[in-house]
Amino acid sequence: MKRVYFAGSIRGGREDAELYRRIIDYIQRTDLVLTEHVGDLSLGQFECLPDHDKAIYDQDTAWLRTADIVIAECTTPSLGVGYELAYAEAHGIPVHIFYNSGRTKLSAMLAGDPYFQVHPYTVEDEIYPILDRLMLL
Repeated sequence: MKRVYFAGSIRGGREDAELYRRIIDYIQRTDLVLTEHVGDLSLGQFECLPDHDKAIYDQDTAWLRTADIVIAECTTPSLGVGYELAYAEAHGIPVHIFYNSGRTKLSAMLAGDPYFQVHPYTVEDEIYPILDRLMLL
């Protein structure tokens, strides 16, 4: 069973929260998602209080250090997700980035980094066969 760190926008915008929930549910059929709260539909982008920022940073980096793989959905840009991806790279954690190429253009800092495995898609159904392969690795 893999320990998966799922990254998706929270403070950067929650437009894709339902998609995050579906991806997390799919991964959890076979593996452990450490960050299942990212798909919590009741979590608002401004719900987090600044005095909790240190605790969030500590928890998220601890989860990252124990993760076997990072799966990120990057259609909605997020500074936090970008940081998490760089953190994962610095710690040698495999990173797979998904984004809807019909809705956005991925940042050159992500698309141009050969460390990241980038998976553009145009419809959600294209995500799941790739996840199936990743979970078998």
